[in-house]
Amino acid sequence: MSDEKPANQSIAQLQQEIEAARGRLAVTIDELTAKAAPRALLQREKDNAKARFAAATKTPEGDLRTERLAAVAGAVIVVLVVRCMLRRRGH
Repeated sequence: MSDEKPANQSIAQLQQEIEAARGRLAVTIDELTAKAAPRALLQREKDNAKARFAAATKTPEGDLRTERLAAVAGAVIVVLVVRCMLRRRGH
């Protein structure tokens, strides 16, 4: 089957099709503009960060991944201790 229009299509029908295409294009442009807005981009990045944090700290069942949280807490403590030791050494 071909997408060609009949040769006897009226000017009014063509104008209607053009107006309908313009309307669809306007909607598409509005959607793209909304998606590209700085606030929308920022909100998407926030949502992605929250989802990654939840995936890293919780199991699919919703339980906390205590081994990961303990590892992060341990690393933070080590960094703080080393920092304090370096400060004392410098004085």
